[in-house]
Amino acid sequence: MTTTTHAIAAPGAGQPLAPTTIERRDLRPGDVLIDIAFAGICHSDIHQVKDEWGGSAFPMVPGHEIAGVVAAVGSDVTKYQVGDRVGVGCMVDSCGECEYCRAGTEQFCVKGNVQTYNGVGFDGETTYGGYSRQIVVKDAFVCRIPEGIGLDVAAPLLCAGITTYSPLRQWGAGPGKKVAVIGFGGLGHMAVKLAAAMGAEVTVLSQSLKKQEDGLKLGAKDYFATGDESTFDTLRGRFDLIVNTVSAKLPVDAYLSLLRVGGAMVNVGAPGEPLSYNAFSLLGGNRILAGSMIGGIAETQEMLDFCAEHGIGAEIETISADRVNEAYDRVENSDVRYRFVIDASTIGA
Repeated sequence: MTTTTHAIAAPGAGQPLAPTTIERRDLRPGDVLIDIAFAGICHSDIHQVKDEWGGSAFPMVPGHEIAGVVAAVGSDVTKYQVGDRVGVGCMVDSCGECEYCRAGTEQFCVKGNVQTYNGVGFDGETTYGGYSRQIVVKDAFVCRIPEGIGLDVAAPLLCAGITTYSPLRQWGAGPGKKVAVIGFGGLGHMAVKLAAAMGAEVTVLSQSLKKQEDGLKLGAKDYFATGDESTFDTLRGRFDLIVNTVSAKLPVDAYLSLLRVGGAMVNVGAPGEPLSYNAFSLLGGNRILAGSMIGGIAETQEMLDFCAEHGIGAEIETISADRVNEAYDRVENSDVRYRFVIDASTIGA
């Protein structure tokens, strides 16, 4: 018998989210039933609800930053037991057989990973996300949240955390490396915390200096306003790595000029319009322009363990379910420091 649970859904593109109920599948042998405690609000939730990327299916229950407690496990599950603290991120299944799945990079599954929401499972069923009281997930796509991280501040780690951790690890952020973070929002503040904990020298590049105090407090050594044209002259050729966290069109060539010879600029933000650049911005300094998409399940667990070791969680504002639409407006106005998290106990209350 399926489980009925309370949720918050968008009935159509751009329409306000509203309370509803949804059905969660019967527990299969390899499944975990999770009582959701907190769900983060990612900017991609807003893009999907507004169908700004295309392909959105409604009604939609967003949410892929999920933290909670195991309520039940299937007969074949040995990794988790009732009461365990767990998290679920951006995907809930993959083929498990292709070269990328076998390599632990399930996000690049040849058959396509199954998104936590607005996806279609291999069973043909639509997936519904974390803006709900409960969720059923295949055990291989559940991560353990270590003790020492509150479930509320852990929820955004399942997207914002791994999205920034993965490129920092891949491109060698650490002692002796100079890392710049473009944008200081939900993703950017996590990139600063993680890069600083890895031992890198971190600089924030933001439109203005209004969040400078926070940036320095969270681990940045320097903080520059990109609205000041002199910034690009001052910082020319300084960085080994730039992580671009913003979902907006940027003057890519100007930012590439800030890289050292052989440096890399990695995009993790997803703007709605194409970015352009001059090939000579790369050729002239043997520079790299790259992208990074979340991380595999093993790397996500590695990130959570790293955060627990270093006392890292997201900076959050916890809200009740009836404030979700207000929170969406505030995210679009950059009026949150730095991640909204829904208290799932208020969904359907």
